[in-house]
Amino acid sequence: MNALARELTLEEKAALGSGASFWHSEPVDDAPGVFLSDGPHGIRAQIDSADALGIGVSAPATCFPPAAGIAQSWDPDLVERIGAALGREARELGVGVLLGPGINIRRDPRGGRNFEYLSEDPHLSGALGSAWVRGVQGEGIGTSVKHFAANNAETDRLRLSSEVDQRTLREIYLRAFERVVKTEKPWTVMCSYNRVNGVWASEDPWLLTQVLRDEWGFDGVVVSDWGAVRDRVASVAAGLDLQMPGGQNDGDRAVVDAVRTGRLPEATVETSSARMRALIRRVADSAGSGVPLDLDENHRLAREAARRSIVLLKNEDSLLPLAPATRVAVIGAFAEHPRFQGGGSSHVNPTRVDIPLDEIRSVGGDQGSVTFAAGYSANPAAAQTLREEAVATAADAEAAVVFLALPDRDESEGYDRDHIDLPANQVDVLRAVVAAQPRTVVVLSHGGVVRLAEVDSLAPAILDGALLGQGGGRAVADILFGVAEPSGRLTETVPVRLQDVPSYLSFPGEFSRVVYGEGIFVGYRGYDARETQVTYPFGHGLSYTRFEYSDLQVESAADGIRARLTVTNVGSREGREVVQFYVGKPESRVSRAPRELKAFRSTVIPAGASADIEVVIPREDLNYWDERVDGWVLEGGAYRVSVGASSRDIRVSVEVAVDAPPLRLHLSMQSTMGEVAEHPVAGPILAASMGQHMDQVPDDELGMDMARMGASFPLDRIAMMGAGITADDLAQLVAAGNSGA
Repeated sequence: MNALARELTLEEKAALGSGASFWHSEPVDDAPGVFLSDGPHGIRAQIDSADALGIGVSAPATCFPPAAGIAQSWDPDLVERIGAALGREARELGVGVLLGPGINIRRDPRGGRNFEYLSEDPHLSGALGSAWVRGVQGEGIGTSVKHFAANNAETDRLRLSSEVDQRTLREIYLRAFERVVKTEKPWTVMCSYNRVNGVWASEDPWLLTQVLRDEWGFDGVVVSDWGAVRDRVASVAAGLDLQMPGGQNDGDRAVVDAVRTGRLPEATVETSSARMRALIRRVADSAGSGVPLDLDENHRLAREAARRSIVLLKNEDSLLPLAPATRVAVIGAFAEHPRFQGGGSSHVNPTRVDIPLDEIRSVGGDQGSVTFAAGYSANPAAAQTLREEAVATAADAEAAVVFLALPDRDESEGYDRDHIDLPANQVDVLRAVVAAQPRTVVVLSHGGVVRLAEVDSLAPAILDGALLGQGGGRAVADILFGVAEPSGRLTETVPVRLQDVPSYLSFPGEFSRVVYGEGIFVGYRGYDARETQVTYPFGHGLSYTRFEYSDLQVESAADGIRARLTVTNVGSREGREVVQFYVGKPESRVSRAPRELKAFRSTVIPAGASADIEVVIPREDLNYWDERVDGWVLEGGAYRVSVGASSRDIRVSVEVAVDAPPLRLHLSMQSTMGEVAEHPVAGPILAASMGQHMDQVPDDELGMDMARMGASFPLDRIAMMGAGITADDLAQLVAAGNSGA
């Protein structure tokens, strides 16, 4: 009998819910278990060893730019191609499920795992995460969207409770997950270590069943992060299907015992085991695209991805691109030993690594035209000698390229950063080099945002590579010498100082609890709402050419807001522009950010040519979460559609009217006068009955706005105030409003 079709015993059903080993699920008779492997920017398949922290060596694999890097491409098509390449490598290594993508929001720049996440914005994270899943699963390899949910800090992550109000949770921290789940149907979702509002994510039926399955329609497997399950029985009851890692049977015995003693319905275990059998069948039957694995081609793709992910932050006096014959001084140890990925469970053993110094020499000239000085090291005793050597080398050149980076240990899974500063010894070298050679370019490597206020004041040109993967060295050289155009855009705001960050006072929390006190005002939403000065805004990135925006046309349609405009390349070089569409509601009944990213498109435009850009912003993307009705609400009225090159470089804006049904709240005697006044049925009744009474006391009699004051009064207090309306009258008003009469 087919092992996946026969009836299983209770013990077998329970066993399917835990791994057979560190990386494999349990087999079912002749059907092998599923090999799950870390990612997501490369396959970290540990064939002969088993550890989550990368101590054991993994098989060589292409190291594409990590999320912090590839997100700066703002290119879903490119991300999908990378996903497909990862899928082919996974198949070659026998991997059935690749653990990714990481789509948690970068809430605070100190987050130790920010390099694994895509953005501070849920729309961008959802769009790029969807593309990654589409690419991998198109090759017949499963994905595991992670970490579900509100996993935005590493400090005390195995006990931490993320205290998040429902509106913030829905609009910011769940929205990318919702998009990926609904549009791409990932084979698995990985729950996180932390608690959400006091409940362990692995034991939360609201999160794993009500929201994920009942609301979003997820029909795949919920797998735990490695070591996230505290109580196997509670987790199964909540909707968790696979506890990882495996190798121990205590949880299986606890599940069997809970069923036999009536504490856990056997139907729940059966449903969970059926999902695991479906995953095993899906992995066994998947065929992929049939495209053969080509590691050389994957390395070329890694280079292409790195080039597209580099952001030109600054370029005074068109210092870049450098002419090929320029005598260049390359400064910085990271030019010889590049930082190109993060630490922890996603650390990939690359198939090869492009060394920036070698690639600069290859692209920019021979050995004589490119000189090098290490500039800095971890040894304080050598600091002065290395700095003096760097200054002399830079002074003898026509331009200097200084590599600045966060060392590996400064950011990793398992702990958060204490600050966002670059190492002081590196900044000291930059300061000295610029004094000797004003034509200095800075190349940055880092996973999380670093403070750049002083770097910006010193260097006339800055390239931000974030983390570029194994092809980053050649990509940097190509951008420096104009072989390729810079077209990346920031996915996280760069603050002037750490204290300006919206979450500054409530990160990473204390005593195993972190309050998301900034609410929906995360990242650029918070900076823009407070009009806080930033060093570089969300979405920022320059080019070697220039673009102009014109003729923005916007209309409200049945499917949402339709927007169209023309973008013209008015420079002398071909270039790619990332066109960003933001939406705000100037007059709203709820607090909102001035503008929120709702769509983006990128296009390559030849010099002197124009391109028409069109987008549709779905009506549901205009919704806000209203806790009073525990659901999404579309607010009617005027919306402002702004199109630009960053959240603060808005080129054109237009207002458009959006129709929506009036919000109808359930009324009670605790409803306020203001809430009743806005009610489509009760409001007119209240106006008719109260108007004459409110007119009896003029505003200037008491020196106050009576209507404004009265709006905050609950109905059950009105009768006490002698306003000429009785409690019975108000009860009838409530009943009429709720009945719709």
